[in-house]
Amino acid sequence: VMALLSEAINPNLVQTIGNTPAFIHGGPFANIAHGCNSVIATKMAMTFGDYAITEAGFGADLGAEKFLDIKCQAAGLSPQLTVLVVTAQALKMHGGATKDKMKEPNFDALVKGMANLDKHVANLRKFGQTVVVAINYYTGDTDDEINEIKRHCEEELGVKAAVNYAYSEGGKGAAALADLVAETIEKTPSQPLKPLYKKGDSIEEKIEKVACGYYGAGKVVYEPAAKRMLKTIESLGLGDFPICIAKTQYSFSTDPKATGDTDGYTFSVRDLVINAGAEMIVVIAGDIMRMPGLPKHPQAEHIDYRHGVFFGLS
Repeated sequence: VMALLSEAINPNLVQTIGNTPAFIHGGPFANIAHGCNSVIATKMAMTFGDYAITEAGFGADLGAEKFLDIKCQAAGLSPQLTVLVVTAQALKMHGGATKDKMKEPNFDALVKGMANLDKHVANLRKFGQTVVVAINYYTGDTDDEINEIKRHCEEELGVKAAVNYAYSEGGKGAAALADLVAETIEKTPSQPLKPLYKKGDSIEEKIEKVACGYYGAGKVVYEPAAKRMLKTIESLGLGDFPICIAKTQYSFSTDPKATGDTDGYTFSVRDLVINAGAEMIVVIAGDIMRMPGLPKHPQAEHIDYRHGVFFGLS
């Protein structure tokens, strides 16, 4: 840990293959943590150009919610626009196509899976956000599928969409998306950010507002360990902390196999964890592993830092 943190305060300035500068500083997975890079990196980036873009990892139900409710509230940030990334493959999976078949053309599954897209857009609008949809193109996507996603976004949802070819074409493949984002920002009056919950809400109220009002759960239930921790949090006076929900990234629900629109399910809270340093309460929901699998003797056992020199890094 000492080796990791010795110079951790310094963000890394790197660049894309198109020579675009990027600040990299932190960035834990949003299914188990807040899913964003550091406030330091974001605020530094905001001083270096007309536009600063930051990623909130995993689905908009996880990364975007935590970025807007936790990071923006802590840092006093109010983004002008959110880009929601979609793929035809993911929409087909949410429409009933199996993972081994989602690369195959399946217009019916695509249309059915739009319900998942609809909910993400509606959720982001609850924060007062203007939304633009980026359609990440993959080899094998058909023109009919891509055109239907664009049509659905623009005609059914009232949001602009652009196809992103950055994976295959680099920066020039994302030019249409970048132009759309800049144009939308310039033409749309900025709105203040509307958090889902208030600092003064109880932990239970915060969980219910996210689980029921954002994820679409019908009710929240607490297992014994979680009930005990609620009392501990209250006794320590930590109820003003924001919540960081750890759950599956594959579904709005806590069941990774429940795809599409899952409204009305029961949101089960297994436990609560106090992250006092980060000033947040981690809400463990469903069957989620918070630590990736490690070998019996991980390389970390051999890392040391003595007299300004690192050992065991390779």
